[in-house]
Amino acid sequence: MQWTLVVPLKPLARAKSRLSDTAGDGLRPGLALAFAQDTVAAALACRAVKGVVVVTDDALAGRELAALGAAVVADEPGGGLNAALAHAAAVARASGRAGAVAALNADLPALRPRELARVLEAAAEFPRAFLPDAAAIGTTLLTAAADRELLPSFGTDSRARHRASGAVELRLDGVDSVRQDVDTGEDLRVALALGVGPRTAAAAARLLIPEQ
Repeated sequence: MQWTLVVPLKPLARAKSRLSDTAGDGLRPGLALAFAQDTVAAALACRAVKGVVVVTDDALAGRELAALGAAVVADEPGGGLNAALAHAAAVARASGRAGAVAALNADLPALRPRELARVLEAAAEFPRAFLPDAAAIGTTLLTAAADRELLPSFGTDSRARHRASGAVELRLDGVDSVRQDVDTGEDLRVALALGVGPRTAAAAARLLIPEQ
């Protein structure tokens, strides 16, 4: 099965506020963009992915991610993350070519195409499925077969909410790069240890991140 991924990205100036203890105001927008670029590049290199649709109102991010090969749509509903994802999925399916869709976080800078392929192949067995994040509280990936609505419920405790919505929780080992989103300085340290993409590595080199 081939998937179309929808990736949400808020305006860079407001992105990654929880990284304030690690990155100052002048660095966080560039770091958020680097996360998204490495995430999208890895997703497009995945054999199970036929396209990526980024939903964002940030002009710079839109240009940079389009240059990598992603389609970019505006956040027309303006109703928050879940509305943006539902909108992007609808736009992708309106083309008649999207079929199965999956929502993927934009902050997976260590993402490995082979691990993403494993997760998507497992998800193909179910009408809707999701992968919990490394903290086992949130969600990094939500999938829906071609004949099902995505029904995203990202945000606080999204793991529990996606499970309650009927999506099947994927229990896979060896896919750490697909689970490791980055919200805090500790998250970034773990992602760096996994091995991040080149843009994140360059951006993170400007930060002082203590080893533990």
